[in-house]
Amino acid sequence: MSGFQSSTRLVPDTSGVPRHIAIIMDGNGRWAKQRFLPRVAGHQRGVETVREVVRDCRKMGVKYLTLFAFSSENWRRPAEEVSFLMQLFLKMLEREVNKLHKNGIRLKIIGDRSRFDAKLVRLIEDAEHLTDSNTELTLTIAANYGGRWDIMQATQAMLRARPDMAANFCDAGKAVSFNEDDLEPYLSTHYAPEPDLFIRTGGEQRISNFLLWQMAYTELYFTDTLWPAFDHDAFQAAIQSYQARERRFGRTSEQVRSEQVRGEPVQEKK
Repeated sequence: MSGFQSSTRLVPDTSGVPRHIAIIMDGNGRWAKQRFLPRVAGHQRGVETVREVVRDCRKMGVKYLTLFAFSSENWRRPAEEVSFLMQLFLKMLEREVNKLHKNGIRLKIIGDRSRFDAKLVRLIEDAEHLTDSNTELTLTIAANYGGRWDIMQATQAMLRARPDMAANFCDAGKAVSFNEDDLEPYLSTHYAPEPDLFIRTGGEQRISNFLLWQMAYTELYFTDTLWPAFDHDAFQAAIQSYQARERRFGRTSEQVRSEQVRGEPVQEKK
């Protein structure tokens, strides 16, 4: 068990400050094109925005920040851009990990590592090990990640850990029964609560195969601001939008207001 409440089975604890924010950092290439720069310049500037958002999250008390850096579909991009992104990721690990560690930030990398070279995999493992005990903020980078891949790998991991269940899968005459509690410990983000707020920059309004399971009841925020231009004020606008919303989790507005007045603890959904 992850120890966190599932929004489809319980009404999670919420507050004005999102505990977990997930972001698709879109618009690096377009930002560069508008300035007659190569696309890679946009990616470089985007790293600065990551630093700024991490600082803002720490100051606000956000405990989990998950950034979609490279999707499993991004391999379809031009080879030179993919190569640059891999090198940028490598350099980020080499240059930033000690700074993250000094600031009490735990780094997690989720996604399929099978297409990464051995040096990158080693740096990922070293970075996660170094920062594993940090509690100020958990920064998760999704690289070669896809939501459908996550659900599939979680199912496979669950079956490897449960040979009795796996045997039933192979036997057409036997029923197979499992629930969310069985699967969730094997998801890539099992160590984190479900995102409270999802932000996508760059003007597109879709979730693009990102955290499909985890964002069942996440509040969605879309902005036309390109990621390299997503500054403190733009981030605060997203937070303010979140704070103005009523999170019902299947309940009515009247129920939510009544529970707020009475100060009732969250109740399990029937």
